Amino acid sequence: MKKAYIFPGQGAQFEGMGKDLYESGDKAKSIFAKANELLGYDLTEVMINGSAEDLKETKITQPAVFLHSYIKSQIAEASLKPSMVAGHSLGEFSALVACGALDFEDALVLVKKRALAMQKACEMEKGTMAAILGLEDEKVEEICQKSEGVVVAANYNCPGQLVISGSLEGIENAVKNCQEDGARKAIVLQVGGAFHSPLMQPAMEELKAALINTNIKKPICPVYQNVDAKPQTDPAIIKQNLIDQLTGPVRWTQTMKNMIADGATEFIEVGGTGKVLRGFVMRVDRRFPTSAI
Repeated sequence: MKKAYIFPGQGAQFEGMGKDLYESGDKAKSIFAKANELLGYDLTEVMINGSAEDLKETKITQPAVFLHSYIKSQIAEASLKPSMVAGHSLGEFSALVACGALDFEDALVLVKKRALAMQKACEMEKGTMAAILGLEDEKVEEICQKSEGVVVAANYNCPGQLVISGSLEGIENAVKNCQEDGARKAIVLQVGGAFHSPLMQPAMEELKAALINTNIKKPICPVYQNVDAKPQTDPAIIKQNLIDQLTGPVRWTQTMKNMIADGATEFIEVGGTGKVLRGFVMRVDRRFPTSAI
């Protein structure tokens, strides 16, 4: 049996996402307290009592989603025995902690810096993202290349669902072109900016500076990283891929296929609602059991 643990990213937040965890016992409470101390503000309060609007702000969302997954994994620590791990975008940090490549404290500080850098980049140049449903990946890539403005394929979520990212002009043109080329749906998303696109270059430089002195250790199992969808165990490669991830695509479809090819027999989603990534797995291959913790 090869268990693949998968960790959600931004978008997995929900109102009251910290309440059940906080009430689960002293272990969770102590982790919440440590996180508040490291972040310099009361994230616990926002996660338990904050509105959906509060939780949508990138600088809050990313630490909240990361912390939610981390506490879930710590509560299930005795049964958490991964053969392989992967995380969707921000979730890659959760995956790296779960496989022992990053310490919790280092990861949370990096997530905070990453979130602030991304929010700053969003304010420097306005951008957005759109979900394209019902077209082949290659067709969407071709449309991005021919559309006016900055627009790239950003999240290869599952067969028939690709999220594109870029400037307001680029997304508007690409959405129109996708609709004309037969997309079932082309929906502009309510997001803060053009994540996983060239517009995140300033944020990438900031994350790179933060990662220089961060110790990444050899993981206990392979981590399948977003930018190449390949299993990695070399700390130097893991670090470079984390940096490149900010402007590069999330190759989630390819990651799931590679995990299956490498022997994954079960997928366990850790954190968030426990539904989104499991849904993507089922769209890739329905034969594999999925669960959530």
